[in-house]
Amino acid sequence: MLLQKVFLITGGAGFIGSAVVRHLINDTEYKVVNVDKLTYAGNLHSLKSVAGSTRYQFEQADICDAPAMAALFAKYQPDVVMHLAAESHVDRSINGPGDFIQTNIVGTYTLLEAARAYWAGLYGDKKAAFRFHHISTDEVYGDLHGTDDLFTESTPYAPSSPYSASKAGSDHLVRAWLRTFGLPTVVTNCSNNYGPYHFPEKLIPLMILNALAGKPLPVYGDGKQIRDWLYVEDHARALVKVATQGAVGETYNIGGHNEMQNIEVVKTICSILDELAPMHKRGVPFNTQQPGAMMRPYSQCYESLITFVEDRPGHDVRYAIDAGKIQRELGWVPEESFESGLRKTVQWYLDNPSWWQAILDGSYQRTASQE
Repeated sequence: MLLQKVFLITGGAGFIGSAVVRHLINDTEYKVVNVDKLTYAGNLHSLKSVAGSTRYQFEQADICDAPAMAALFAKYQPDVVMHLAAESHVDRSINGPGDFIQTNIVGTYTLLEAARAYWAGLYGDKKAAFRFHHISTDEVYGDLHGTDDLFTESTPYAPSSPYSASKAGSDHLVRAWLRTFGLPTVVTNCSNNYGPYHFPEKLIPLMILNALAGKPLPVYGDGKQIRDWLYVEDHARALVKVATQGAVGETYNIGGHNEMQNIEVVKTICSILDELAPMHKRGVPFNTQQPGAMMRPYSQCYESLITFVEDRPGHDVRYAIDAGKIQRELGWVPEESFESGLRKTVQWYLDNPSWWQAILDGSYQRTASQE
C-alpha cells in the first residue's frame, strides 16, 4: 500500500511546494500530483530534476476553480492533500490585497469543499487514512515584543498584514471543516523559509542577486526586525512527516531555531559573498546596465551596498517559534544551522545563474508554458 499512496500538492511549483515535491520523489516511494496555477511565483524549472519520474504528474489548475478541483480529486484519488498554494509576499498584499483574499481564503474554501466531497465518498482504510494538511505561517500570530517569548501552537492570532490576515482566515476555515464536517485535517505554521529556488522578491535571494549585480541592498527601517530562519529542505522533511504521522486536528509549529535580525542576515550574506565571489575577482558587477545598478570600486566589499529605506506599514518586529511539539511528538529537528544553510543557499545561486536569470528577464514563464 505504501507504493500506491498519492500526494496531491497544491502550489507545488512554488518555493516551498517544489522542495516538498523534490523530497517526495527523491526520498520516498509516494506518487505526487503537483497542482499549480503557475502565477508569477510558480516555476516548473524548479522541478526539472524530478519531472521525468513516473511517480510525478503536473496539472495546471486554479484552486479557486471548483469543477477543476473536483475533477482532479476524481482522477487521482489522493490519500494526502498538502495545501501550499498561496499568495505570500507581504509587500504585494499591501499594494493589492484582493489577490490574497481570493487565493488564500476563497481558494482554501474551494479546495476544502472538493476534499470534503471526495472524502465523503471514500470507504474503509482509504477514508480513515485520508489527510488534508494545510501549510500556513507564523505571521498569523502577529509579532513578539519581548526577547524571550516564543510562538506556540496556542498563541492567539493577531495578524498584521493583509497577507497574514488572509492566512489566518484560511487556518480558521480548515479547523472549522474538521469540527463541523469531520474532515481529517492538520495544520502547520512555519517560520521564514530560505534556500535554493527562492523567488528573488524575498529578502535573502534579493540581497544575493542585488549584490552580484552591484545594486543597493535595501533594508527596511533600522534592519533590527527579528525572524526565525528555516532552511526549506528541513521544512519539506517536516511537512511530509506531519502529513504522514501527525495527529488529526493538531497544529505543529515548525521553526529553524535561528533568530536573526534582518541586518545581520544581510551582513552575513555579504560576508559569504566576499569569500565566495569577491568583487575584485569579479571585475565589474554584471547587469551594470540595468536601472539602479551601481559601479563600485573593486576594493569595496558587498556590505558597502547596504541602503536603509523607509519601513513598510505594519512591519512586525519579531517572530520566533517554539518547535518543541513537533520534536517531541514526531521526532523532527532541523539538520541545517543558519550558517550552513545560508552558505549552501549563496553557493546555489552562484552555481545556478540560468535559473534566476530566467526569472529576472521573464523567460521562465514563457518556456514553462511550452513544456
